[in-house]
Amino acid sequence: MSGHGFHVHGPHDHAVEHVAHGGDSFSNRIAVMTAVLATVGALFGYLGGATQNDAALFKNNAAIAKTTAANAWNYYQAKSSKQNLAELAAELPGIGAQAQAKYQADVARYEGEKAGIKKEAEKYEAQSDEWNAKSEKALHTHHQWALATTAEQIAISLAAITLLTRRRWLLSATYAVAAIGFALGAFAWLHVDPIGALLAGGAAAH
Repeated sequence: MSGHGFHVHGPHDHAVEHVAHGGDSFSNRIAVMTAVLATVGALFGYLGGATQNDAALFKNNAAIAKTTAANAWNYYQAKSSKQNLAELAAELPGIGAQAQAKYQADVARYEGEKAGIKKEAEKYEAQSDEWNAKSEKALHTHHQWALATTAEQIAISLAAITLLTRRRWLLSATYAVAAIGFALGAFAWLHVDPIGALLAGGAAAH
């Protein structure tokens, strides 16, 4: 405890403190490993936060594109209503040739405008789908980074317990959990989904 409050030690702090008072090779090896795991875990945590921010940004872009597409479709419907009215007016009995020609010209103009509006709306809908797909992919990668970070944190805790109990089998467990964390981090970095690939392969086999 310091003069201004409490200081909470993490597993790595305890490991280093233990080594400072121990000095044996077993403790030194675990302390170095713990420092490496802490560094890697911090990197995984940062990358996980970055991908989470990307997912939120992509989802926001998808919502903007979807709203723009909806506005375009509303405009398209408005043009369709005007076109229908112009078509109806052109078919009214007793209407003069000049007025009929005007309404028919309006029908043709609305038809051309609708084509452009439809193309614009479809473009923004496609953009919305693309942004949603990017968001889902980034969110999945974020979950992979989060799992990798958790694995490294568990490995650090196991390393601290190993120092306290000096159980050799716990050291093997620490290595195993750390290796799992590294593998999960590699999958996230390479954007590989092994579980999804296995499920897809099983579905294709059936």
